[in-house]
Amino acid sequence: MAKKSGMKLIANNKKAYHDYFILETYEAGIALHGTEVKSLRMGKCSIKEAFIRVENEEVYVYGMHISPYEKGNIFNKDPLRVRKLLLHKSEIRKLLGKTKEKGMTLVPLKVYFKDSLVKVEIGLAKGKKLYDKRQDIAKKDQQREAQRDFKVRNFG
Repeated sequence: MAKKSGMKLIANNKKAYHDYFILETYEAGIALHGTEVKSLRMGKCSIKEAFIRVENEEVYVYGMHISPYEKGNIFNKDPLRVRKLLLHKSEIRKLLGKTKEKGMTLVPLKVYFKDSLVKVEIGLAKGKKLYDKRQDIAKKDQQREAQRDFKVRNFG
């Protein structure tokens, strides 16, 4: 019997898509404690202000907020503690080389369960300028208008 690979989204970083051009994406595991996993199962996670750094050939996520588990008492960890991401050595070296380039950074895009494991989708990103953001907003408005016109013409 085939095993179903369930993917349950916990947190999504829409702000990253607004502020950056996402060039590549990587999937990484994350080192967590038991009560943090229970809190994630309840969907209590925020990655809006999070960022990623590569230090001594290890990757860490900063500013990722996992709310304390309400039944966890003394076993709860600091909600904003630095967490280690789990990647292959070759991927870490590649990311290190790319982030040395001017204007490149790493941002978390999604946190999700893949079967029973917590995964983080990392995006290699380049910052957008203000005029890029305006162009994106104008393009979305244009597409929305086209969709509205299409609906009116076909169903109206």
